[in-house]
Amino acid sequence: MAKPLVAIVGRPNVGKSTFFNKIAGRRIAIVEDTPGVTRDRVYADCEWQNHAFTLIDTGGIDPNSTDPLLRQMRYQAEIAIETCDVILFFTDGRQGLTADDENVADMLRRSGKPVILVVNKIDHPGMMDEIYDFYALGIGDPIGVSSINMLNFGDLLDMICERFPHEIEEEDGADKPVEIAVVGKPNVGKSSLVNRILGQERVMVSDIAGTTRDAIDTRFTDNGEDFVIIDTAGIRRKRAIEYQSLERFSVVRSLAAIDRCDVAVLLVDAAEGVTEQDTKIAGYIDEQGKAAVIVVNKWDAIDKETGTLEKMEKTVREGLKFMPYAPILVISALTSQRVGRVMEAVRAVYEQSTRRVTTGLLNDVLADAQAAFQAPSMSGRRLKIYYATQSGTKPPTFSFFINDEKLMHYSYERYLENQLRKAFGFEGTPIRFELKEKKREEDA
Repeated sequence: MAKPLVAIVGRPNVGKSTFFNKIAGRRIAIVEDTPGVTRDRVYADCEWQNHAFTLIDTGGIDPNSTDPLLRQMRYQAEIAIETCDVILFFTDGRQGLTADDENVADMLRRSGKPVILVVNKIDHPGMMDEIYDFYALGIGDPIGVSSINMLNFGDLLDMICERFPHEIEEEDGADKPVEIAVVGKPNVGKSSLVNRILGQERVMVSDIAGTTRDAIDTRFTDNGEDFVIIDTAGIRRKRAIEYQSLERFSVVRSLAAIDRCDVAVLLVDAAEGVTEQDTKIAGYIDEQGKAAVIVVNKWDAIDKETGTLEKMEKTVREGLKFMPYAPILVISALTSQRVGRVMEAVRAVYEQSTRRVTTGLLNDVLADAQAAFQAPSMSGRRLKIYYATQSGTKPPTFSFFINDEKLMHYSYERYLENQLRKAFGFEGTPIRFELKEKKREEDA
């Protein structure tokens, strides 16, 4: 059964993300003293007293705003409210009760969900008198907490767990879902693609570059298989980002999403082709050993003639020469053209990245490769490969036991890699070699 969902909601700048980070035990949501920093829903799996649940951080609700981004933030919070099991209604004890708090309370009252009224920024017990004004909201007894020093966190967590639906059971021993990171530079359609794959307006979509600031995890099921898709902030060039800016933390979060994912989906703008920044992002994916799918988006905006698709694929392949293993898809997230092929490719490359080859078959292929193309020599000594074994997956990693590491030339490594790909596939995933010297008597 699914874990209970707990949504943190409230007007902007009442400390929701600070609380979220303390509970999650790590810096998941971005925290800054600027209203509206958290724009999308952010998820984290948490546990308290043997109760497992998923905590959802949301953007601040400004009920009366006509600003397009603030309206989308309100919409995202509404989705969190609709899908959750328990609501944490955050208010600001320092600022006191406001009209916006009353408007949010009306929204939550209509939801029919269990609501816990949290008065935040009660930084020491002497401030507890500040909570009494919030009884006027008529939404239950308030609890005073401090997100900074974690005052009353234990009591609040107990209250949360007491309100979980009894029929929801904790997940036990469930297989870890495949994690997919959707990455690329700003405004290439990452959120649009995520929404198409999920079939709902899960993440905010806007023509304003940089709309997604956090790495957003969403768990979903596709053809009976569990996945987590991570929508990330656009990764711009370093010189385009101010050192102290909020975006700097977003980029770090996006790179961290690549670090922890199983498959990276790199989006490229069809109109721009492969840019320097695309190359850098792809290079990071390759360095981290991640299975990858290259997706050329916004194909609907391209004027087409005979051979246009082939020319595009050739251009992308030339721009990302160090990733010849990654499949290339050309799609339009706007019109849904070929979007269905993205998950097919994700499945295929993940399967290849987890593939294992028996030691016997591996060494048969290597023996044929050495017979067809003799190993290099240096100063009268020739490279000898005694045997090899697969030592890992994600990416497939092979340990080569040889007489001298210095004799393994880069070009011969590439040759051996190509022979392994020819024999076993490994499409969509890098391959790693580990060289281990093993002296024999005749080599001493």
